[in-house]
Amino acid sequence: MSKKQIYYSDKYNDEEYEYRHVVLPKQLTKLVPSSHLMSEDEWRGLGVQQSQGWIHYMIHKPEPHILLFRRPLPKD
Repeated sequence: MSKKQIYYSDKYNDEEYEYRHVVLPKQLTKLVPSSHLMSEDEWRGLGVQQSQGWIHYMIHKPEPHILLFRRPLPKD
């Protein structure tokens, strides 16, 4: 699977977290678990590449190939 087929959104944030979503090729949908949020090892195993600290925090059931990530903003 070409890494170029994975789309990474720009980062966006609220007062507490930085967010981004990652869109996998639809043929990978069957490899995305619907029963639990993925660990870092699991999403990296699908070819997702991003810096440390990102947590898969929500499953968007209508579009399981879109992975939702967040990480805490640094404390001042």
